[in-house]
Amino acid sequence: MHAERAALADDLAGLPEHRWATPSLCAGLSVREVVAHLTAGASLNPFTWMAGVIRCRFDFDKQVAMRLAEYLGSTPAETLARFRQVGDSRTAPPGPNVAWLGEAVVHAEDIRRPLGVRRAYPIETVTQVAEYYSRSDLVVVAKSRVQGLRLEAADGPFATGTGPLVRGATLALVMAMTGRAAYCEELEGDGVATLQDRAHMS
Repeated sequence: MHAERAALADDLAGLPEHRWATPSLCAGLSVREVVAHLTAGASLNPFTWMAGVIRCRFDFDKQVAMRLAEYLGSTPAETLARFRQVGDSRTAPPGPNVAWLGEAVVHAEDIRRPLGVRRAYPIETVTQVAEYYSRSDLVVVAKSRVQGLRLEAADGPFATGTGPLVRGATLALVMAMTGRAAYCEELEGDGVATLQDRAHMS
């Protein structure tokens, strides 16, 4: 998580101010807002997270919006500075650490792809994330999205499931599993159309 946060912060350093308003792949959020969302996730422990949930009467979308506004800052420079401040944080809402690693990778791609920025992720990192998402619907629907499909990485050891084949880069598999339909264009196999159809599962 620390390495991925640092890499994203470095990629965003020097980004022209107007580009912070670029729509991200995270529906309804700009690049800047997704960065603030990542900052919030690295700032909340289980107790502060639950307090927010109770305050929002268990409306999780309202809780996310509230925390996003809290950590956005008044300018893009402040948004980035706040994100850098939590770069080494070990604080997180309830859930396994790999879930928050997944959040860091997926939301970084939500930001990078619209900006035309590429990162060569360590294969060990994206493999961990792919393995987690393939067997969990905890934070985001992913396991259900790939049920009945065979996923195989073309660039690493990740493979899971049985059924029509979906094959491609591990990162593209991760992003498709988490509902980013655009990444299905980078995949091949008889199961791609099914996965693309399921992209809007929530």
